[in-house]
Amino acid sequence: MRLKDLAEHLGLSQTTVSRALNGYPEVKEATRLRVAEAADQLGYRPNASALRLATGRAGAVGLVLRGAGELGPHMSEFMGGISERLSADEIDILLITVDTLQDEMAAYQRLAASQKVDAIVLQSPTLSDVRAEQLLDLKIPFILHGRTNISRPVAWMDIDNTGAIERATSHLLDLGHRRIALLNGLKGRTFAEHRELGYMAALSGRGVAFDPALIGNSIFTDEVAFRMAQSMLELRPRPTAFLAGSMMTALGVFRAIRQAGMTLGTDVSMIAHDDVFPYLNADNMYPTMSTTRSSIRQAGSRIAELLLQLLGGKPAGDIHELWPVELVLRESSGPAPLF
Repeated sequence: MRLKDLAEHLGLSQTTVSRALNGYPEVKEATRLRVAEAADQLGYRPNASALRLATGRAGAVGLVLRGAGELGPHMSEFMGGISERLSADEIDILLITVDTLQDEMAAYQRLAASQKVDAIVLQSPTLSDVRAEQLLDLKIPFILHGRTNISRPVAWMDIDNTGAIERATSHLLDLGHRRIALLNGLKGRTFAEHRELGYMAALSGRGVAFDPALIGNSIFTDEVAFRMAQSMLELRPRPTAFLAGSMMTALGVFRAIRQAGMTLGTDVSMIAHDDVFPYLNADNMYPTMSTTRSSIRQAGSRIAELLLQLLGGKPAGDIHELWPVELVLRESSGPAPLF
């Protein structure tokens, strides 16, 4: 169905119908609702090119991912949340994969020149993120999934990584653990730095010395976590507890614990991040997994909501959300073993 056909069906001018569909304030609410209802019933969808000319928007949001490590189950959950919300407003996602930071910066240059997207979702920010600085210079609206310390105001949504890991570490300390390993994200990523701050704060608060051999930084995969945990379990004295940066990391740690002939929750404890994860249900694992609970799908949905607010004119400096993280205790975290 064309705009002309919809207008003839309603007995209205094409201009009135177009303005009603695009939310112009001079159109009466009753007319807008009537047009929207008819468009829905008759299956009218605006021509993408015509809509871009009318609104000056591309009807798409960009997401640039660097390396295969970012194309895992966590990202599919996050994108599922974004897509579900944006599709309600008929906004698409343009996904680009690159290999290096240089390639990523070039991709943003191309997006700015081509005007293929209205905004960017910036993933895994660093403490001083040059990508955010570039997007500000290019005048492309964007929102950070995480935070950065650059001086100019930016929109962001994050979880309290520092508080989450500090609480989890403190709980293990309460159980008598003193050799607690942290399998963290890549060094320099803001979330990983914030988690390390929480870990160090909890240790310092109890007077427990920090051992650099008990902290590892990597991408969150089963295999990498397995190798790291295996090496740590060979230390003497070995760690009696692990903080796993993700449920995928937890799988690798669990495998290393079993291969060493130990029992999770008795010989070695573990608390993992990502409780709300359909691929790995913490309640259905054996033993059940203690976690810091945060839904990455809900985060994606909320990022999309905030991005729409940004595109609607809300200042970037007014879009800041920090979500608390719940500690959920199950069978994988128990008292420290007596050697």
